[in-house]
Amino acid sequence: MRQEELQKLTEQISRDYFHRPFLHMVKINHRMRTTGGRYHLDDHHIEINAHFLEAKNQKYLVGIIKHELCHYHLHLMGLGYQHKDRDFKILLNRVGGSRYAPDIGLRRRKKYKYLYVCENCRLKYPRMRRINTIRYRCGKCKGRLRLARTF
Repeated sequence: MRQEELQKLTEQISRDYFHRPFLHMVKINHRMRTTGGRYHLDDHHIEINAHFLEAKNQKYLVGIIKHELCHYHLHLMGLGYQHKDRDFKILLNRVGGSRYAPDIGLRRRKKYKYLYVCENCRLKYPRMRRINTIRYRCGKCKGRLRLARTF
């Protein structure tokens, strides 16, 4: 799906479900990983995660656009547009938008560099940074920690 098609789809969803025109731009963001979209308060444009424009993930696209349009229309009307606000929750439920972006496998995994093991209970502690094994103990049995390996 291209930028123009996404713009037309967003304008159509805005007319059909919100009965209000969408007068700003929809942009495609290729760097997004954990969110489906983003509404910008300063210039009122909406960004959509490019991964949801692929054929296998397009089933989630309408729900994400409805979610961002809820932010858009409520903000322009001066009502509560944040996730915690009652106005937002009511409107999102009424139009059938998605509350959360589905996980499509783009989240990054942490790369641990150190693995510590308790000498008593053999509980493993993967860590990003080195820790002082004299100062810190096992959280389960208070046993001594030993550096098992580094990655």
